[in-house]
Amino acid sequence: MKGKLMRRTIIYGVLAVFLFAVLFLATFRSRRNPAGENTFQIVAFGDSVLGLVRDETAVPARLQALTGKTVYNASLGGTCAARNGTDKRMDQARGSLSLVGLTKSMWAGDFGVQKTVRMRENNTEYFLEAIDGLTKVDFSQVETVIIQHGLNDYHAGTPIENPEEPYDEYTYLGALRTSIDTLKKINPDLRIILLTPTYSWYIAYEQTCEEIDYGGGSLSDYVEAEIRLAQELDVEIVDLYHNVYSCESGENWETYTIDGIHPNETSREMLAERIAEALR
Repeated sequence: MKGKLMRRTIIYGVLAVFLFAVLFLATFRSRRNPAGENTFQIVAFGDSVLGLVRDETAVPARLQALTGKTVYNASLGGTCAARNGTDKRMDQARGSLSLVGLTKSMWAGDFGVQKTVRMRENNTEYFLEAIDGLTKVDFSQVETVIIQHGLNDYHAGTPIENPEEPYDEYTYLGALRTSIDTLKKINPDLRIILLTPTYSWYIAYEQTCEEIDYGGGSLSDYVEAEIRLAQELDVEIVDLYHNVYSCESGENWETYTIDGIHPNETSREMLAERIAEALR
């Protein structure tokens, strides 16, 4: 009797182990990529140059069409790479929408602060939807991250760098360094491509981005600093500032942009083509 009971116990134990193994294999894929997560090959972070227009003519949408790779547009108009130095509280709500704020939330797996932000500016209605989508991106499957930031750091007069603290998140280069390091922690195999800001015309002032200094230097100073950083960190960079728009004439803004800053449909196609070339 005891022998039969022992054999039955062993058989049940083996069956239990077998069923557990089958259940484990059957659910492994879904646990690796939990329900609700989406797979994208490219994620684009940036400001309104990439984020303002979100239809099929947007730069990320055209990039997807040109490359055949899935692209998630995580760009938020009006945001900077760096946190806002006017209020150095790390939990500052607006700072959470910066590139460094978003990447740190990705690393922590917590976008709670971003989801509570209520923006008063126009053309920010898509922010919550974009952030919600970002929370569901499976970054283990992302191949390439594109970073297009700098124009709003320039507008905000963000210091380009803190010589005493290279990872200062309230500086442009410090924010980029921190963000790139954080992305590499999330996925060490990521290909990271920096995009320089696009050339801009300030119609009301009858000046260009080469002439106006908002406190941190001209836009070309930010561009040159970003190019040096790409060399320092050995990451790729696409120089949109010098190599896309023809900037000899102050009136060229009408050829390339709708207002001196934001690219028109023709220019969005040009930008997408230039980025697609770099991805090949």
